Amino acid sequence: MTGFSVGEQVRVRRGDPPGHIRTPFYARGKEGTVERICGRFRNPEELAYGRLDGSMETLYRVRFNQRALWPDYRGQSADTVDIEIFEHWLEQV
Repeated sequence: MTGFSVGEQVRVRRGDPPGHIRTPFYARGKEGTVERICGRFRNPEELAYGRLDGSMETLYRVRFNQRALWPDYRGQSADTVDIEIFEHWLEQV
């Protein structure tokens, strides 16, 4: 993976693999903007199975417009939600 920059548009990968997934289903396939690079951490999907020596992954805080996530959202059009998502769940737009 090439990594993403603050301000870059990204899309959350679609997928429904079995197991312990740390990416909200409602965000999959949706586009947002990288708000922050949080650092590198062990992949929590591997840690959940006791794999303590798993890969290090970059964690991003991605900002989504709430209407992009929930089309029937009735709040202000500028309302956003931030979700922390690991790099292997993101793709370039």
